[in-house]
Amino acid sequence: MSERRLIGSGGPWEERVAYSRAVVRGDWCFVSGTTSTASADPAGQADAALAIIAASLKEGGFAMTDVVRVRYLLPDAADFEACWPVLRRWFGDVRPAATMQECGLIDPAMRIEIEVTAYRG
Repeated sequence: MSERRLIGSGGPWEERVAYSRAVVRGDWCFVSGTTSTASADPAGQADAALAIIAASLKEGGFAMTDVVRVRYLLPDAADFEACWPVLRRWFGDVRPAATMQECGLIDPAMRIEIEVTAYRG
């Protein structure tokens, strides 16, 4: 059985909620829901979250081109279209399976949360 490797980003929520930014198991990498409030607008937050995800994948030996599944979580579905250009820039050639869901997030300043699964087999 393959070893389980935990990747942290040093963010405060990981300690508070007891989770890892990413978990690597064999050829799989599961990246937790990732947010950023570096920008007030959803597209800026999406771009910043995807940069955090890319860094976590890289630390685990993966790349954005390995992403096979992505979930977008937004408190307001109307904000999703503004994110499309950012998502095309990150995933235009990758074209992972994707889902967008409207739901509440832990902080009202967060406009989008993104979770990915990557496979490098």
